Amino acid sequence: MNAALLSPPSRANAAPMSRALPAAPARERADSVPISIAELVSHRPYLVRFALRKLRDAALAEDAVHDVIEAVLSGRARFGGRAALRSWLTAVLKNKIVDTLRRADLHHDALDDDEGGEGAAHGVACLQPRPDEIAEQRQELARVLAGIDRLPPTLRDAMRLRIVEDRSTESVCAELGISEENLFVRVHRARKQLLS
Repeated sequence: MNAALLSPPSRANAAPMSRALPAAPARERADSVPISIAELVSHRPYLVRFALRKLRDAALAEDAVHDVIEAVLSGRARFGGRAALRSWLTAVLKNKIVDTLRRADLHHDALDDDEGGEGAAHGVACLQPRPDEIAEQRQELARVLAGIDRLPPTLRDAMRLRIVEDRSTESVCAELGISEENLFVRVHRARKQLLS
């Protein structure tokens, strides 16, 4: 083996190497670009359209965008300012979409591994839910609606109008007399309380 590879670099060689390698970035620099709720809300329609094109399911698209915004607000996703905010949000959303598709794939793979199953003999899967699945979905819906009814009035109204009745953000804001940012915060808090 070459002895030069094993010996430490000389002082003459060390200086150029230290100049060539950039110093490790400080954590504060990577986390130093704050993002306001207003900025996030301004990009939301674009992100929802993007997710809808990829997922082809409005509920999944809304959930993916909500997960992105929640990750940004909670600090799990940090904007370093090295790209445009919309590009960075789109990249985070792409990761959420991939996660969503993987979860859906795992769910379908687990169903496909069952012994037999409806349509398994012919290689055709039944797309309609089974009666027991319908009953479970109805029970879950009743549980969620009861949870919404127990929310404080400001959160309950925002959740009922925007999510349950699926009304537009503009009409809900006009009816409740609040800004889009405030509506987003109320829906976020309502979802958090329902999950806890």
